[in-house]
Amino acid sequence: MKVIIFGATGMVGQGVLRECLIDGGIVRVLVVGRSPTGVRNAKLTEIVHQNFLDYADIAPQLEGFDACFFCLGVSSIGMSEERYRHLTYDITLAAATTLARLNPRMTFVYVTGAGTDSTEHGAWMWARIKGKTENDLLKLPFKAAYMFRPAAIQPLHGARSKTAWVQAVYTVTGPLWSVLRRLAPSYVTSTEQVGRAMIRVAREGYPRNVLEMVDINGL
Repeated sequence: MKVIIFGATGMVGQGVLRECLIDGGIVRVLVVGRSPTGVRNAKLTEIVHQNFLDYADIAPQLEGFDACFFCLGVSSIGMSEERYRHLTYDITLAAATTLARLNPRMTFVYVTGAGTDSTEHGAWMWARIKGKTENDLLKLPFKAAYMFRPAAIQPLHGARSKTAWVQAVYTVTGPLWSVLRRLAPSYVTSTEQVGRAMIRVAREGYPRNVLEMVDINGL
């Protein structure tokens, strides 16, 4: 497969990038981001792109791919609904719409979160917006689209959160993660597991378009 990754400098994206680079069935990886990853690998190409609402300038470089792993995401804490919608819905749909036009045989895999509200009418702002994002992605003319809804994610192999307070929590709780994964497998996964599951779904498909934790950990 040839794959595109958005959000490869974030914690989840770092894990997905690592799994793509070590997977023998993936022959090319293109990362699109606002800053370089710092990773060097023969099958990795990076495009530094600032305007995540317009891809006209780089459209030819986005053609010919089999899958997209979209790992961009922000916390809604302290953020207005308008701003969160822009960063979550507008940016995601702009990229996905472009890719669906350029690669109609592509599989699109989007990382959302446990508790996402598919009805779009629940009490939690972030969950409503994530739900609308999922729903509208599933309407696009991709070969297939899958929504990943992880809950707690253990960072492995050097993956780190770009949000300082989140990384501080991971650092303090690091020794507990292995125990938590054994005791609560329905609530805890890892960056490695998410990456491997995304690759497998893109390669083989899955019976459901929305994957909860039990689905992700079962792959």
